[in-house]
Amino acid sequence: MSRLRFTKMHGAGNDFIMVDARDLPPGSTLDRARIAALCDRRTGVGADGLIIVGTAPDADLRMAYYNADGGEAEMCGNGARCTVAFARRAGLVGDRCTLATVAGVLGARVHGAADIEVTLPPYRDLALAVEVPGSPFAAHHTCNTGVPHLVIQVDDLAAVDVAGQGRALRLHPRFAPAGTNVDWVAREAGGGPWRLRTYERGVEAETLACGTGASAAAAVLTRLGLATSPVAIRTRSGDLLTITVDHAERRLTLRGPAVVAFAGEVTGDD
Repeated sequence: MSRLRFTKMHGAGNDFIMVDARDLPPGSTLDRARIAALCDRRTGVGADGLIIVGTAPDADLRMAYYNADGGEAEMCGNGARCTVAFARRAGLVGDRCTLATVAGVLGARVHGAADIEVTLPPYRDLALAVEVPGSPFAAHHTCNTGVPHLVIQVDDLAAVDVAGQGRALRLHPRFAPAGTNVDWVAREAGGGPWRLRTYERGVEAETLACGTGASAAAAVLTRLGLATSPVAIRTRSGDLLTITVDHAERRLTLRGPAVVAFAGEVTGDD
C-alpha cells in the first residue's frame, strides 16, 4: 500500500486534487483508472480534476492536468490558478511566475493568498454564428482558450437543461472527434455581471465554474459588442471571475479566487 499526500483546492467552485510531484512515492504511477477513482465523488476524494505540480525546463512550474475521467487535458484556467496558489504556499514561486501546460506557457501573478491571475495562451478559432444543425438554440459561437468551447447566449440560464443539452452538443458531429465544452451565458438582471453555466468535457457534467469557459465567453461577448473588457462573470458557485480581453494580441487574462479546502492523505495499491 502506498500513501499519497494531496491538497484539495477550488477556483470559484471548480475543484481539484493537487499533488506535489515530489510527494509521489518512488516507482508509483497515477494512471487513468487511479485518477478517475480519486476524483470519484462517492468513493474517492471527489473533484473535477487532478493536478500534478512539478518543475519544467522552460518555466517555473509545470501543471499536468487530468479531468475527472482520468484523461489528460491541454489546459484548465481555474486549475492553473490553483496551481500557482498551491506553489506559492509551498514556497516554490514568488508573486510572479511562469507555468508550463500542454497548451503553452502561461504567465501568472499572485495578488493575494487566494487572489490569482493567469494569462492564458493566445485564443484561437474564434468564430461567430457557426452552424450547429439540430440545436435548439438560436446562435452559437466558438473559441479555443486552450481547450475548445461552444458559447451560447440565452435569456434564462435556469431554463437550460445543462446535463441533457450539454452532452448532446458536447458530442455533436460538428465538433467531432474531440468534442467540445459547452457554455451558456446570460446577463444578470439590472445590468450586473454576466452569469455562466458550463458542461465540461472530460468531467461529463456541469461544473460550478470553468475558467477557460468564462474566458471564451468573455472573448465572444466583447467581439459581439455586448461587453467591454474587463468582463466580470459570475460562476455557478456564485464567485466572480474577471477576464481582461485583448483582441489585437488574442490575449486573455483570468483572475479570481483560488482557495484551499483541506489537505489529506490517501492509501492504495500501485
